[in-house]
Amino acid sequence: MPAAPRRRVSPLPAGRGWLPGVLRVPSPNCDARPAGCGVELVVLHGIAVPPGDFDPAGVAALFANRPPLPALRGLRVSAHFLIDRAGGVVQFVSCARRAWHAGESSWRRRPACNDYSLGIELSGSDRRPYAPAQYRALGRLLDRLTAAYPSIRAVVGHCHVAPGRKTDPGPRFDWDALYARIGAGYDGRPADA
Repeated sequence: MPAAPRRRVSPLPAGRGWLPGVLRVPSPNCDARPAGCGVELVVLHGIAVPPGDFDPAGVAALFANRPPLPALRGLRVSAHFLIDRAGGVVQFVSCARRAWHAGESSWRRRPACNDYSLGIELSGSDRRPYAPAQYRALGRLLDRLTAAYPSIRAVVGHCHVAPGRKTDPGPRFDWDALYARIGAGYDGRPADA
């Protein structure tokens, strides 16, 4: 399991969970974390709404329950953050609350990852490499999150917490580059080991 980096950076204000200096677009698709659940995990996702369209406006509409595609109507999902292709960061849910991003999931045999994780969406797909600006922004965001939440013990993909059901952030995601940037690594054990 990766060790969380311990860098001194500007963390989140205690208790509020909103990142200063980041665009806020609050989503109604969240609720309180269960009593006693802190933030221990970061789950990375890839998203394009509609498929192949990396404009963050589609994601914002989906998270606001105004999806651009009829097939997505009624879907109630969110994530804490979105990083667009240019490295811009948008926050949809306070880190103090539970976003609805991982669905049916488990990490190290512990179910319900939404209860104890933060979800970060990256504009992208399994078919295209992510942009260098996204890796830089992700590294900076993880620096701030791990400073604010020293309880974070791992950064993993949706594919790791929902294997067989989800593939994102996909095979084009450069895990080695991310782990080199944050000074941590994934030990390679399967999600339920």
